[in-house]
Amino acid sequence: MSATSVLARKWRPKTFAQLAGQDHVVRALSNALMQNRLHHAYLFTGTRGVGKTTIARIFAKSLNCATGITATPCGICSACTEIDSGRFVDLIELDAASNTQVDNMRELLEGALYSPTIGRFKVYIIDEVHMLSKSAFNAMLKTLEEPPAHVKFILATTDPQKIPVTVLSRCLQFNLKQLPPALILAHLQYVLEQENIPFEAGALALLSRAAQGSMRDALSLLDQAIAYSDSRVNETTVRTMLGAIDQSYLYDVLQTLLARDGAGLLRIADDMAIRSLAFDAALQDLATLLHRVALAQTVPQAIADDEPERMRLLDLAQRFSAEEIQLFYQIAIHGRNEIDLAPDEYAGFTMTLLRMLAFMPAGALALPESQAKAAPSTVRVNSPLVTPAAKLSPSVAPQAKLVAGSSAQIDWGVLLAQLSVQGMARELAKHCTLESFVDGRLALNLAPQQKQLLGNKMAHEKLQAALTDYFAQPVRLVITLGDASTVTPAAVENHHKQTRQQQAAEAISQDAFVREAQAQLGAQLIEESIKPIQ
Repeated sequence: MSATSVLARKWRPKTFAQLAGQDHVVRALSNALMQNRLHHAYLFTGTRGVGKTTIARIFAKSLNCATGITATPCGICSACTEIDSGRFVDLIELDAASNTQVDNMRELLEGALYSPTIGRFKVYIIDEVHMLSKSAFNAMLKTLEEPPAHVKFILATTDPQKIPVTVLSRCLQFNLKQLPPALILAHLQYVLEQENIPFEAGALALLSRAAQGSMRDALSLLDQAIAYSDSRVNETTVRTMLGAIDQSYLYDVLQTLLARDGAGLLRIADDMAIRSLAFDAALQDLATLLHRVALAQTVPQAIADDEPERMRLLDLAQRFSAEEIQLFYQIAIHGRNEIDLAPDEYAGFTMTLLRMLAFMPAGALALPESQAKAAPSTVRVNSPLVTPAAKLSPSVAPQAKLVAGSSAQIDWGVLLAQLSVQGMARELAKHCTLESFVDGRLALNLAPQQKQLLGNKMAHEKLQAALTDYFAQPVRLVITLGDASTVTPAAVENHHKQTRQQQAAEAISQDAFVREAQAQLGAQLIEESIKPIQ
């Protein structure tokens, strides 16, 4: 495709109404424009391709449209058309990644002192503003403190943590969210219908998931798919292009687990290896499939009637217990995180499947569907019966990704299980309980017996960074000492360890083989040698 027909450019929104998602930002900016309550500096944060620069340009049109300050710029006046084409003299765009030095900033700010040439406002859009040097930020700060009335600053960044607090405090901050796959899919379908390009729904589902919340990435992938597919977007070609895993393999994995067929699991892995499929991606897709099965179990209406795999999902939802699906999900997530530590990806993938098989309740073997959920929660290892360590309480079982909001919506144990944080930062988090999470401020209470962790600044910063990354928005972490009565994830974990140890000891002592050995051979049971399955 030529540069002029690249979909990401051609379908770039030119008005707030054309934006897909980010309603919270659009609503706030529209109200400010309609009421003429304008700030001198705005900061848009969010991951790549979610609309930061696009919203900035639409806002610049709203400020300079010939019809007046408006939330609905006309799109046809000279200001609107010149901004759309990148030729508006009073719109100055700077890429801070390549203009980091103080001299660049001083030169730019000197021009801010002069009145606009043709527009109502002189608008400065500074992208990736966190890349500026400290001296450049200081130079900007002087202008932000006493800005000329005719100047508006719009800053954009993917990493707000690197922006000085003195700059942040002088900006109105808006966090742009990653776009959900369903919204991306709907937009891709609309674009293809307008372009008269045939497509398969399964192909768009793959593209929308691969975009990881970025509409720009989704449109770029769509361009690539059109080229690969010879102007037709079909699922097979898109799957090959993305290196995505054929979902039939993953359904086969679950069916084979249901049959407790270890050899069958290895055959599936061997078949995938022959076809050079990526095992890292396979574990990611397996976790996604397990999430969809969990949805089918708890909220069947969340699976659309026109979903091609609806019947298979509902069937699996009936044949597995909710506990098993949650367990498999956790194992898949951990397996993917640990695959780089494995001897090779094949070993990491197969070990993950075998771990699922080892921890699966034995009662699932060859049972009718009506009896599967009532199966006993024990597994046979060699000879003794041992209660599986993987049986988790709901407070620490993994769930779908949590969202920012009130503390009533968030289980700290669940959230901690999904955070990518290790070392002292995780140790600090394990000994805390959640007090509240409001307006980006996450407050934790630290168990008083662990007060020595309170002064660990590095652990605090790492935990705050992990929370910011998880929620895709700036999080300000505040930790204070709690009281001794609070139940922390560390306390829950310790309780579970003790319970598992007790259950393992009881299972061994009651095992018929062990009791016979004691009775006939005078064997003694060394309790400290008994360990639960890890």
